[in-house]
Amino acid sequence: MSSRSASTHQDGKTLQSDLKVSQKRTDLNVKLPAQEKKVELGKKVTLLRGISIIIGTIIGAGIFISPKGILRNTGSVGMSLVVWIACGVLSLFGALSYAELGTCIRKSGGHYTYIMEAFGPQMAFIRLWAELIAIRPAAMAVISLAFGQYILEPLFMPCAIPPMAVKLATTIGITSVMYLNCMSVTWTARIQILLTFSKLLAIIIIIVPGVYLLFKGETKNFEDAFDLTNINLSGMPLAFYSGMYAYAGWFYLNFVTEEVENPEKTLPLAICISMAIVTSCYVLTNIAYYTVISAEELLASDAVAVTFAERLLGNFSIAIPVFVALSCFGSMNGGLFALSRMVYVASREGQLPEVLSMIHVRRHTPLAAVLILYPMTVIQVFVGDIYSLLNFMSFLRWLFIGVVVLGLIYLRYTKPDLPRPFKVPLFIPVVFCLTCFFMVFLSLYSDPVNTGIGFAISITGIPAYYVFIHFNNRPKWLQRAIGNQLHPNHCSFSLHESRSCTDADRCIYFDQTLGFTFLMFVLFS
Repeated sequence: MSSRSASTHQDGKTLQSDLKVSQKRTDLNVKLPAQEKKVELGKKVTLLRGISIIIGTIIGAGIFISPKGILRNTGSVGMSLVVWIACGVLSLFGALSYAELGTCIRKSGGHYTYIMEAFGPQMAFIRLWAELIAIRPAAMAVISLAFGQYILEPLFMPCAIPPMAVKLATTIGITSVMYLNCMSVTWTARIQILLTFSKLLAIIIIIVPGVYLLFKGETKNFEDAFDLTNINLSGMPLAFYSGMYAYAGWFYLNFVTEEVENPEKTLPLAICISMAIVTSCYVLTNIAYYTVISAEELLASDAVAVTFAERLLGNFSIAIPVFVALSCFGSMNGGLFALSRMVYVASREGQLPEVLSMIHVRRHTPLAAVLILYPMTVIQVFVGDIYSLLNFMSFLRWLFIGVVVLGLIYLRYTKPDLPRPFKVPLFIPVVFCLTCFFMVFLSLYSDPVNTGIGFAISITGIPAYYVFIHFNNRPKWLQRAIGNQLHPNHCSFSLHESRSCTDADRCIYFDQTLGFTFLMFVLFS
């Protein structure tokens, strides 16, 4: 074979090889855009992050500012400590019940999802309605106002802080939390871990000197600790309300079940560790308070932790308001992270507009579900006196939590073959459920006005469900406003299945309309 023919043959092989490679590349380029890539919430919540979400959300401003609600309604130091312990045990019972629900119903959404699976879409919508209209805006506004108050206190000491300055600082705090939750799940979880450690550090700063003085013999405030002469039985439900409100937050990890790594093990373990830490910290913190402050002084104080620090820590007391502000910011961050997932799931179930179930294509965050909470919270901040909302908020919260745990008992009998990797003894949900309903019904006697308002708000969810969800023959203007997708049967998937967005065009459209959505939220706020 001549050198020319050999060269030609070699060039032919090279050309053929190049054509094959080029064809493979062309096929690859054709196939890649055709593949539907799932856009979904990633599993980024580890055990440590789960613990930080629970602890960081439970420990808010209450333990630092005003534990006097329990003391006022129990009438004695000893009984107040008993109530703190009892509320911790009851919260553990509720948390273990939710752990079973979270491992057998592996969908995010918390209360809403479990009521949906047990009792159907109508009851779930009433829970969603009460959460969005009354419970969440009031709770978020109160904890945010506490943040604004205490972040400014070191700057204005010893003068009073102007109310408008508090509201502006509160709005800045809410906006920063919203921005953080919109941008990254990973950074939200990391900052939550940091804030959780700062809370525990603040509690240690209170516990260590208080317990040290107790061991040195400072026990005068514990004399006649169980004096029962001042006990008012009608106030006991309110005392448990105060205690259970301080422990509220153990259920927030269930709102993000789909983002938890290995939820069968992580969820129960995170809940048990968190509740043990929080209960120990709460009881020891109250013991430290009573070691330094008498019961009368505690009832007269508006900020128990600051009074404690001024009495014992001297110039270092200026750091306590900063720690309280960080604690409030952590509760804001953890609560928003969890509640936005409930909105996301409710939209995915077809009970809220479809845009709220869309996930950002790059950041993998339910951005619209986060932003929907912004205007309602800011409006509550600027309305004025919102603290009266807390009474009926507690009524609604524990009413529906009792319904959720009742649903666990109901599912034990209606779906006995449902896989339950983590199963609690039946007496735990029974005791917790009865306690919830006992507190709710006694509160109707203790505070009928606020609980009646709360009950009326929840009842308004019934006509709202039939107007916006149930009827198919809605007026055309209403269909255009809320979308034809709002129907209880719009989405149907099994207990163990979580649906994700697989339509790339839908997600790209969502990315393009974020600016308009955010503008509308700002205008409403």
